[in-house]
Amino acid sequence: MRGWFLLGALVLAVPAIAQTPAVNAAREAGAIGERYDGYIGVAAPVSAAVRGQVATINIHRRSLYSNLAARKGASPQDVGITAGCQLLTRVTVGEVYLLSDGVWRRRGPGQGAPVPAYCG
Repeated sequence: MRGWFLLGALVLAVPAIAQTPAVNAAREAGAIGERYDGYIGVAAPVSAAVRGQVATINIHRRSLYSNLAARKGASPQDVGITAGCQLLTRVTVGEVYLLSDGVWRRRGPGQGAPVPAYCG
């Protein structure tokens, strides 16, 4: 089990998925979504521009996770996975998400938030 700690302002600072028209369209189409490890993933073919925006978002997140990890004496991976637990609660009906089994899923009507059991 991973060592969990309060993320506080970190999760508030981590955007679910950036609000650009191209990224929003890709999210709505199910081409990109949140991943269990706190990053955004590409689930279907997207344009080079969207790939670049996803990469930029993930670089920003990696920086946030690394900074918090250094302050808390944890690994950036553990911070990312902890953030992923929070970010997965933001996945809305119709959006895609990736769990640690490597399978992309789409949240359906009536389904709860796709939060893994280890998120506690």
